[in-house]
Amino acid sequence: MFLTLLLQVSGEGITQLIFPVAIALVVYFFMIRPQQRRASDAKKFRESLAKGASVVTIGGLHGKVVDLSDDAVIVEVDKGVRLKFDRSAIAREFGTKTPATATS
Repeated sequence: MFLTLLLQVSGEGITQLIFPVAIALVVYFFMIRPQQRRASDAKKFRESLAKGASVVTIGGLHGKVVDLSDDAVIVEVDKGVRLKFDRSAIAREFGTKTPATATS
């Protein structure tokens, strides 16, 4: 069907058809594909959470994971203060690793 459409379009019409296709490709490769990759990485991270991990929630709350279930995470934010969050509320992990510092 697409081939018959291209055969019916004159030479000038092909250039009019190429521009929207090029725009669609640019939008896909620079906007949609990276967003899908970020979502996939976030899903893998949330599935790989383990007890003892230091995490940050989407609200900016820092704490340590003390218990996990299929859809919830219990985070200890201070001694004796435990909060229950949905797994999707965990944004990232912050570690004890320090970045390499430059020496003078």
